[in-house]
Amino acid sequence: MNAQCQQSSISEERPISAQQAIDLLVDPATFVELHELAEHDSRHFGAEHRTVPGDGLVTGYGKMDGRTVLVYAHDRTFLSGSSGRMHAVKISSLLDLAVRVGAPIIGLNESSGIRIHEGVDAGTQFSDVFYKTVKASGVVPQISIIFGDCAGGASYTPALTDIIIMAGNDASMFLTGPSVIQAATGESVTKAEIGGSRVHAEVTGLAHFHADGRRHAISLARELLGYLPQNNSTRPPFKNEGDIERRTTEKLKRIIPSNFSESYNILDVIQEIVDNHQLLEIQREFAPNIVCAFAHLAGRCVGIVANQPDCKGGCLDVNSSVKAARFVRMCDSFDIPILTLIDVPGYLPGLEQETGGIIGAGAKLLHAYCEASVPKIAIVLRKAYGGAYPTLANASATDFIFALPKAEIAVMGPEGAVSVIFKRELENAKDAVQRRSELIREYREAHASSEYSARRGYINNIIPPENVRDTLISSFDLLAEKIPNDPKRRHSNIQL
Repeated sequence: MNAQCQQSSISEERPISAQQAIDLLVDPATFVELHELAEHDSRHFGAEHRTVPGDGLVTGYGKMDGRTVLVYAHDRTFLSGSSGRMHAVKISSLLDLAVRVGAPIIGLNESSGIRIHEGVDAGTQFSDVFYKTVKASGVVPQISIIFGDCAGGASYTPALTDIIIMAGNDASMFLTGPSVIQAATGESVTKAEIGGSRVHAEVTGLAHFHADGRRHAISLARELLGYLPQNNSTRPPFKNEGDIERRTTEKLKRIIPSNFSESYNILDVIQEIVDNHQLLEIQREFAPNIVCAFAHLAGRCVGIVANQPDCKGGCLDVNSSVKAARFVRMCDSFDIPILTLIDVPGYLPGLEQETGGIIGAGAKLLHAYCEASVPKIAIVLRKAYGGAYPTLANASATDFIFALPKAEIAVMGPEGAVSVIFKRELENAKDAVQRRSELIREYREAHASSEYSARRGYINNIIPPENVRDTLISSFDLLAEKIPNDPKRRHSNIQL
């Protein structure tokens, strides 16, 4: 049975076994199960009479689009997919193997939580899973697909991985379930309200993808793997097909409005620049004022961070800063070059942002960029104002900074700067509107233009819109063998 037939034979609504889930994921006839006969050793509360080979968790290895992957899957049909001590032993062993052979590990999660029948035996053993998941972080890609409920301690392992894909509205992740919340607080809530896929996709940002169902989740995992390397010692796959040659990007002239207050969709810019006009956006529904995406440039995988003028004017805020920082660190972990497309009026002002921790969130993003040792290129498309500019294009941390001809770079937008600097003069002016317009023009020419930054050596070059793709390709080619020169230390102390 081919993969398409396997998938079409499985309903999105009906619960499926662990083996069926794995059959959806891997290439046909490639999966090899490990620890197939392992069983739990609980002898209490009737559990001794309920055993199955594998203990309700299937682990093993196979191929995904021809690439070796390690896989584990909970079997919801046995003891509600609860995670026992043997589950922890098997997952820990698989994590060890993933690091040893340098292959991605994918978890198909559907567990009601730590198996209560086994008490502290199960809980203690899972400490080893958490530890090894962290130790494998940044060594091999770790992807978690949430097929159904993922409750209590069983939600920690996915939360520690690189990517979480929630498969439809039946998927949920929470530490404390509705019945316990009801008993403890009297609050009546549903699983969807406290940890449904929409909550984690739109509110908490825990989920990187909110899939339509199981098949869509599997498809996303396959697509995602096409951008990721096998491990941190290899590079992402080179995609040598379709539109990978150099070409002009004339459409950028029409896409990016000359009026700085007019919005546009940054996705149109990205699609014009990248190969085959294709990208894979991460956390699309969370903090949409910034876009984080994978794409290819001349066949080479790049991670793209871009302000989205269509949402909040592209301002940075708490959530967008945290989202971008996480993405930058993931790209750096797996040797994926970073392209930053800047059109930002600054940080979002207001009481909610200041008391919500905007300073700390902004510091996370700044730290992530400065710490990343992969090739980094930034382009100022239209404006880069305030503290957002040195965050997204730190001159000391970015290999190349380019700007389009009419772009502006300033500590404050010309309008705001004139209001501060010339407040008294404008109050006493005979024609305040006329004088204000003159001062804005003077400030823009003297301090905010891309020409000024280029003359001062703050940016590497001003490039016409039609040359953006060519410039990026040649620049990333030059940086392909970049040698990091970081000081020796245990680790940096990022603002968490």
